[in-house]
Amino acid sequence: MSNRAEEVVNSARKAFNSGKTKSYEFRISQLNGLRKFIDENKKHMVEILRKENTKPRFESFLAEINFLKNEIQLTINNLKKWMEPTKPSKPMAFIMSQLLIHPEPYGVVLVIGPWNYPFALSLGPLIGAIAAGNCAILKPSEVVPESAKFMQDHLTKYLDGSCFYVYTGGIPETTALLQQRFDYIFYTGNTAVGKIVYAAASRHLTPVTLELGGKSPVYLDDSADVVLAAKRIMWGKCVNAGQSCIGPDYLLCSEFIRDKFIQAAKVAVKEWYGGDVANSPDFCRIVNGNHFKRVLKLLEGKKVAMGGQTDSTQNFIEPTILVDVKPDDDVMQEEIFGPVLPILTVATPEEAIEFINAREKPLALYVFSTSKMEQDKFIQGTTSGALVINEVMMHYSCSALPFGGVGESGIGKYHGEFSFQTFSHQKAVLGTKLGRFEEAILQARYPPYTERNQNLIATFTKPLPKIPGMFLVRKIPYVVIMAAISMLIHMAAKL
Repeated sequence: MSNRAEEVVNSARKAFNSGKTKSYEFRISQLNGLRKFIDENKKHMVEILRKENTKPRFESFLAEINFLKNEIQLTINNLKKWMEPTKPSKPMAFIMSQLLIHPEPYGVVLVIGPWNYPFALSLGPLIGAIAAGNCAILKPSEVVPESAKFMQDHLTKYLDGSCFYVYTGGIPETTALLQQRFDYIFYTGNTAVGKIVYAAASRHLTPVTLELGGKSPVYLDDSADVVLAAKRIMWGKCVNAGQSCIGPDYLLCSEFIRDKFIQAAKVAVKEWYGGDVANSPDFCRIVNGNHFKRVLKLLEGKKVAMGGQTDSTQNFIEPTILVDVKPDDDVMQEEIFGPVLPILTVATPEEAIEFINAREKPLALYVFSTSKMEQDKFIQGTTSGALVINEVMMHYSCSALPFGGVGESGIGKYHGEFSFQTFSHQKAVLGTKLGRFEEAILQARYPPYTERNQNLIATFTKPLPKIPGMFLVRKIPYVVIMAAISMLIHMAAKL
């Protein structure tokens, strides 16, 4: 097994070393191939998602198909610009030098995808890897074997098979892959496995992006429109049956607004799914029996204010709200990853902030409030991968924003240009002429070392201040500036 993993990685490295992935034309051709894969197979992909966990067609289109198509199109539209080297501002000491930052591919990268959005969260990072000029090995989740097999059987029909490979299997296969040396690893999944991936990467000092999860809290302020807030929060809890890494995990609110929220939530859920959620074609199921039992266990002994119905034959759990929840209850010790919303009461926004800050930094934090002052308290007083005001989960679909966690909820970011940057090494390039004029500027660095030369170097290596009118200085031809510096050096040498 490890031989197979080694062969795949070596083959990809040989392809990368040939230089074929680095050209703009190759990258665009592969992105177009990935787009064609989605266009020609989207109906089959939707059918697979429906079969694996009864995912509604609309949710598959919204969170998987449409998301990927938009990411690919954005990347194609902007790739040429992203690939261009950038010119940083020059310090005075380097005013005659050429300074550039070149984005270059890392090499052979490993992308490990999750099961909850098997296409979007596997192919999404792959878009960035392709755009940045890497070869990539994609390891889909074994929890959704049909999605994984479909990518294995069909994806390389649309991509260069020497550069891109789909590697399927379970824990042994993933372990064998992680024993290989990659140039970058991108993992999406839970924190426990993320730590294993991070440890494996450390053996080769391989840089990583870890898109993890955790408990993303919601704070509902008394000032918020509780009807609209309930619809948005419960939508986030019901999409994919709550199996989203950025799904609202628990709710903090005052006793005053709690009962109003529950009533509004009941109305919203009935409006969406009718009187019998289990028979609605628009509600998903828990992915398998093991995860169903895990979520079911979190409901044991809890006070149910809404929902609570389950069916083990379908892995069905009704949208459920729990009240009188204590911070040390089991349901508050792990990410729920199901359609269950515990409510804890707090008296003030400050108490909510204190509660959130006493726990691991979340992947997302949702604040519902009409008060700019209260919103700012959370912006300034908390740390999270993202902070979203009066909305849930929608930041994921905004490619203008970086997506990623902090601390236990993840390392690194991606989406849009951030994906390109994640899979690119920013190589510093400095070029100086081998000329006597330039040498006169640099001679103060040579021995014998003197205090005069030390002071001279200190003067000319200071950052240029940002002051009004400074742009006029930058307009002066470099040769005039450097001539003046050269004269000062020669004058100092004669003293």
